Amino acid sequence: MNDEIMTIQEVALYLKLNEKTTYRLTSEGKLPGFKVGGSWRFKRVDLEKWIEEQKQK
Repeated sequence: MNDEIMTIQEVALYLKLNEKTTYRLTSEGKLPGFKVGGSWRFKRVDLEKWIEEQKQK
């Protein structure tokens, strides 16, 4: 499913990052996320696009 919504814990595992690092990067606007009821959520397709953009830098 391309529109899968992920939690911060799932993103940390996906990117092989510490959860605190994932939270910090998201809070700084460096990872594409959005808040739902005070909790961060991420669309997998947005993360995949972000990864491709990072590879171009």
